Parts: sequence; structure tokens; C-alpha cells
Amino acid sequence: MSYMLPHLHNGWQVDQAILSEEDRVVVIRFGHDWDPTCTRMDDVLCRIAEKVKRFAVIYLVDITEMPCFNQMYELYDPCIVMFFCRNKHMLIDLGTGDNDTITWAVQDEQEMIDIMQTVYRGARKGLRLVMSPKDYSTKYRY
Repeated sequence: MSYMLPHLHNGWQVDQAILSEEDRVVVIRFGHDWDPTCTRMDDVLCRIAEKVKRFAVIYLVDITEMPCFNQMYELYDPCIVMFFCRNKHMLIDLGTGDNDTITWAVQDEQEMIDIMQTVYRGARKGLRLVMSPKDYSTKYRY
């Protein structure tokens, strides 16, 4: 479903996407269209794009087209979702220790909507770090 979401093909487009949005959260999925994890994440993002269009805009970036972002944002995982608002990188505490990104495919649409809403509400209050509505740490799985 990655063909349904807008792709950004160079650094200037990524910068303009982040800079041009004043009132909405910019959600960027860095990865490959052919990667299975990215495919699952793209499917969820495509299904919720219409539901979140009032407070979030979603873009896809192929990390092989723009290797400059790999080092700048430390993109070492196959699928990474990052949030930006008002030209600032939003951090979200998911309980995983990595507050910068989501590095797995969120399977549930409502979970992803809740995460985006949390980031949006935090950004509206001027926060840069927000707490996730769900704890994704492994301490409760055992």
C-alpha cells in the first residue's frame, strides 16, 4: 500500500514537508517499500491516513534514495517512523529506551492513531517529549 501514500525523493522535499506544516504533526516512515516490516507499517498508515488528516500528515522516504538521512537520524533499522511538529523532532517515550523512533510495525490502527494524537497534543502544549499511551517494554510479557 506504499503507492497510496506520498513519497519524498530528496532532502529538500523532506525539509519542506517538515517546515511547511504549522498545525499538523508530520509523520515520516523511513525504510524500503519492499521490506516486509515496512509493508505492514505502510498498510496501517494508509488505512489511517484519512482518519488523521486533521492533525497529522504522513510521508514515506526510501532510505536508499537518500543515504544522508541514515547518518543524521541514525537510521539503522529496516523500518523507522519519526514524528516532527513545528520544525522540531518530537520524542515519544514508548518504554523501549529509544525515544526517537518507532522501529517496528504497529499492527493495530487505533494504537497508531493514539500515538499520533499523543504526539499532536504534546506538540500543541509545547512539549518535545511525550509519554506513549501504551507501554511497549518487554517487562510485562514474561
